[in-house]
Amino acid sequence: MTLRLAFDVYGTLVDPLSMADILKQDAGDKAAAVAALWREKQVEFAFRKGLMRVYEDFGVCTRQALRFAMASYRLSLSGEREDELMASYLSLPAFDDALPTLKALKGIYPMFAFSNGSYPALEKVLGHNQLLPLFDGLVSVDDVKSFKPDPAVYAYARRATGAWDEPLCLVSSNAWDVIGARAAGLLAVWVRRDTSRVFEDWGIQPSAVIGGLAELPDALQTLASPGS
Repeated sequence: MTLRLAFDVYGTLVDPLSMADILKQDAGDKAAAVAALWREKQVEFAFRKGLMRVYEDFGVCTRQALRFAMASYRLSLSGEREDELMASYLSLPAFDDALPTLKALKGIYPMFAFSNGSYPALEKVLGHNQLLPLFDGLVSVDDVKSFKPDPAVYAYARRATGAWDEPLCLVSSNAWDVIGARAAGLLAVWVRRDTSRVFEDWGIQPSAVIGGLAELPDALQTLASPGS
């Protein structure tokens, strides 16, 4: 049995909260708060659109969330500046542990990037960080026209990665994503970079918990071993 890996992108491989640095010229000392709310609403809007069956590209959710976050702090952007920020989102920096970990795992496990983002966005942000060549393929919810944690999205990921009856393991820093994957029958490793973060008590547990991607190879050896 071949263990296949599906890596979440935003928040796991690249850092959306790094937008706080770019937002300083627009939001001053509120930049970190605006960036956090932007990310929170981006995910929330995707959830809601999925439930409503009113699918729009994740980039639309991102732009709408940016407008909401700015308006919540009574800040405004010109159309040109909004476009600049959206372009910057396509060049989010990778976490320091992303590249070395993917390089270490390359050739050992089939690896896929699995995201709410569209294919062009994934190609851009992963390519910017030299991560794109390390993957065996990309899997976007755009093919399903829904968003994580819709069970249909995880079922599609199993098919798209060629897992079928073989194990597929999600790697994600988003607890809601881990819960969604586990509920859909996937293995899931929670990347808990911030020790203050609490995992929701839904009676569904991660297959493994790690403090950073550097710990992933050891965690996967345990998961891939017979009887694990």
